Parts: sequence; C-alpha cells; structure tokens
Amino acid sequence: MTGTTDLAVGDDPLQTGSARTAAEHAHLEALLRCWTRETGMPVRPGPLQVALPATGLTLVTHVRHASITGWHRFGPVRLQRSDGADAGAADPVLAVALVATEAIARGGVLPGGIPPGELADLVERTADSVRRVAAFLSGPESGPDRSETVDPRPSDDPCRGAFLDAEQALLLGHLHHPAPKNRDGITSAEAAAWSPELRASFRLHWFAADPAVVSQDAVTHSAALRSRDTAALFADLAEFADAHGRVLVPAHPWQARDALRRPRVAALVEAGLLEPLGERGAPWHPTSSVRTVYRPGTEVMLKLTLGLRITNSRRELTRKELRRGVEIHRLLDLGYLAATTAAHASFSIVRDPGWLAVDEPQRPGGPKLNGLDVVVREVPEQISELRALVGLVAPRPRGGLSRLGELVATGGLDPVAWVAAYTDLVLVPMLHLYAATGIGLEAHQQNTLVRIAPDGRVVGGAFRDNEGYYLAASRLPELLRARGATESALMVVDDRIVEDRMSYYLLRNQAMAVVGCLAVDGLAAEPELLDALAGGLRAALPGLAAAGPDGDRLARRWLTAATLPCKANLFTRLHGIDEVRAPLDAQSVYLDIPNPLVTR
Repeated sequence: MTGTTDLAVGDDPLQTGSARTAAEHAHLEALLRCWTRETGMPVRPGPLQVALPATGLTLVTHVRHASITGWHRFGPVRLQRSDGADAGAADPVLAVALVATEAIARGGVLPGGIPPGELADLVERTADSVRRVAAFLSGPESGPDRSETVDPRPSDDPCRGAFLDAEQALLLGHLHHPAPKNRDGITSAEAAAWSPELRASFRLHWFAADPAVVSQDAVTHSAALRSRDTAALFADLAEFADAHGRVLVPAHPWQARDALRRPRVAALVEAGLLEPLGERGAPWHPTSSVRTVYRPGTEVMLKLTLGLRITNSRRELTRKELRRGVEIHRLLDLGYLAATTAAHASFSIVRDPGWLAVDEPQRPGGPKLNGLDVVVREVPEQISELRALVGLVAPRPRGGLSRLGELVATGGLDPVAWVAAYTDLVLVPMLHLYAATGIGLEAHQQNTLVRIAPDGRVVGGAFRDNEGYYLAASRLPELLRARGATESALMVVDDRIVEDRMSYYLLRNQAMAVVGCLAVDGLAAEPELLDALAGGLRAALPGLAAAGPDGDRLARRWLTAATLPCKANLFTRLHGIDEVRAPLDAQSVYLDIPNPLVTR
C-alpha cells in the first residue's frame, strides 16, 4: 500500500451530508479504522468487506483513501447478509454492536476475554457520541468559515483567537476511537454551555474553604505566580472579595454540582469548612481537553478536575498528578531541560507551577481527596503563535481541508519541507529530552503545541500536561540525587515500557497524524512525507547519541523495526480498562502492528 486515493466512489458524506449523516459516517469510519488496525486486516483502494461470522453479516464499503499511517477514508457503509443480499445502510450503533459481538466471539485480546456488559456499555457510548457530534455539526459555527466567526475575545491581539480556534476545532474526536465524543452525565443544554466544540464559555463555580482543609504547593518564583502561592493567585483571579479569610477554590460547574452530592464534601459544608459561592466572575473558555480552561488576558490557565468519563476514563485529578507538574517545574529549574534547550532552542515545556486541593481534615492515613482539585498552568509566551496539533490535523466536516492543509495550501508551502521542519523542531527535541534525562513525554496530538510563523511555517514546538511524564526506571537514581529526594511523582516504569509508550504517542499518534493529514488532504503522497520524517530522524541520530547513554536507541528502533506498539482503543474500551486508574504497565491494550516508516 502506498497511500492511494480513489475519488470514484462518489460524494463524501462528511462534506455533503447533513449534520446527522456526517456524524454517523464519521463514527462508521472510526470503527472501521479501529477494526482493521486492531485485527491486522489489510486496507487497499477499492471495495472492502468486513466479514462478521458471529452474526452472519458483513460490513461493505469502498476505500476512498488507503493510508499507510492509518488515516483511511471510506465511502458509505452498507450491511450484507450471508447470502450476499443487501441489508441496507449501516447505522454506527448497530455496526459497533455487530463488531463488538464478533470481538467477544473471538475472545478479545487479553486473558479472560471481554467482561460481561461491555458490549452494552460500548453501544450506549457510541450512541451518545453520535448524538453529540451531530449537535456539534449542527451549530452555527461548524461550516467552512468557522474560524472567522467573531467571538467575545480581546481585540488587542487579533491572532489570539487562532489559539482558541485550534483548541476548539476537534469536532469529530479521535479518529481511531469507536466513541470519541462520549461524555457521561452531561445534558444537551450543559453541553451547549460547556463544550469547546460549540465555542462555549462559562463562569467558574467558586468555593470558600477553611484553610485547615486546603492543601497546596507552588513554585512561587515562577513567571505565572509572581511570588504568590496558589491560594493568593486564586484570590486575584476570583475578582470578588467575600472570602473572609477563607481560601477561594475554582471548580468546573459540572464538578461543583457533582461534588456537593458526595457525602464527604457535604460533611465539610455541614461543618462550615466549605461554602459553595456559586458561579461568578468573567467567563473562561474550555480548551481541547474540555477541563482545562483559558481566559485571554490572564497569566494562567486552570486545569480543573472533572468526573465526566471522556472516551475511556474519568478525568479527576489524583494527588500524584497534582505533584507531578510542580516536580517537573523544579527539575527544569535544576537544568533538566538545559541540554535539550541548547540543542533545540525553539522547543519548550509548558509548566504547571502550582496546585490546590480541598481535603478532609487530617485523619490516620492522611487526607482523602474529594474531587475539588485544580492545577495552575502557565500561559506560554507568544501564545498567538501556538496551535494545538489536534486542532490543526482535525477533519473539517463540510469545511474542506483541515487547518493544517489550508495553512500549507494557501501559504504555497511545500508539504514535504513542512514535515521535515516539524520533525526537526517538534519531534526530535522530545527524543532529545528522553535521551538526556530519561523523561519520556506522553506527547499525543492534544498535548503537542506547534509554533506557527505568520507565513504558515512551523518554527518551534512545546509540550504540555502534568499527567504525561514517564521516567525510565534506569534513570530514577540520577533524578533523585538531583532533587535530593527519596521518591518521584513521575510515572516510573521499565525503560522498555517508556519507549513503547513513546513509540505510540510521539510517532504513531503525533507525527503520523501530520503525515496522514497532509496526504488525505491531497497535498502530497504519503511515501514522500514519510521519507521526510525518516530523513529528519536519521539526521538527528548523532545528536541523540551524544545526548545520553544509548540516546539514539529509540530513533533507530523507529527507523528499523518492522512493527511498533500501537494502542488499540476499541479493545481497550471492550475490555473495560480505565486508563487513569489502571496500572502503568496495563493502562491500555497495546498491539504490535506494521511500522509505516519501514513497511509501506
């Protein structure tokens, strides 16, 4: 397969169909991408039949675009009976039930098979996701001129809206997930008020907490905090002054409502240790993660805990995650980024310099978390130049090219040169950091920021997310000596696991998305783009080798291995794994599948 497009199949349902039709087709495509990838089924231009013998039915479609990187596009999908008779158009909810039934009949991919009830759970989540995407596509801002929509942002920086536009551009969700926009426990009205896809903005719910039930930590000398602790920062952000000596704590409105129903939180309120103050202040804008919010003109973003289950996991922060961002900040202050910055001056880490949590009063065994936790995130310098990769590569139903495709096409840029620059300025620095320090970044599309020049060229990159730091176990003693500590909040795992995760997140999820996006937009052939990516990695080998012990090992693996690990989102969901709570070595289902840099 060389990455081929066949436009003879007719109109593209994503571009010509109604909002509901486009939403259903997007889910059918995602399901087909999952099934073909996770079962090793070849995808070639022309007719495709996915036989499901457990039910005697077959999913039949036409491959519009066969992608080496997995960014396949499909025509309309129909059902066919075992006698070859047509059984009508496929519905994504029925299709996912049929595929799940087939997966159960095959025994899944983990010992013990697929647990009872997971089929129904996946069907329910898929139906919810389809409804939500249809609502997103029905919004007044879902068409081709969405990025030009005027919204209430400060006019002193006309580029600032471009940062939020990319953050709020993920209308279809993860292209390799069967229910990418499922969100438990949120109504349609609440979704309209809180969803980044609908360009929502909302006021935060504030609590006043007795200092005795507040835990916090901060790097007070950071540019974001400016000699304040986290509580003092929140007092300034709140813009009201009725705390009466208590600590003001912001929360997502959904989380505030949910937390107040929890017995331990209710007990704090009853005891007078916590008072809900309601929604106050100026509105904040949700970014691509839904729970991280941004308000132009402020010095920080806020990462809020949120108990909604989004895709595979509930997004409530753990104490270790809160500590992790501050630990990374202090490591960077000790020079842990110095070697990488010296070699790659245009790459940076977005820091999380503080956190605050409401706890129960001290008791044997320590405080108990209760769901009111906040991380402080700095606003990167020159934020108007930054774009979340996930928004750049996201398809634009009824809008034509992706934002990345439009950037390259309208700017008259060479897509091959763009990929080469991306590799050098965004991907390679992440490999360098790992080689120099043993810190691996969970740099998927949402956590990767691309710095874009006014003419559309990529000129730098950044990583964000306090949850997404792995540490190779072999480098733990070195890190502890540097910090004068006895433990680390980073995800310390075997070196092999770190490199497996980086192979998925950095190469397959992140870099291959750039290649797949530009190819599916018809701007270049995938082999040319993959050659540019591989060429950039080869050119970086000497610098990586010099950065640390065996520092070029991971890049050489990418350039030579016939297969590489890949997260299997369909089987992860069917096996009922919560990726936040599962052990680090079993967070998701991973499968070895062909490496696009080698097997084409």
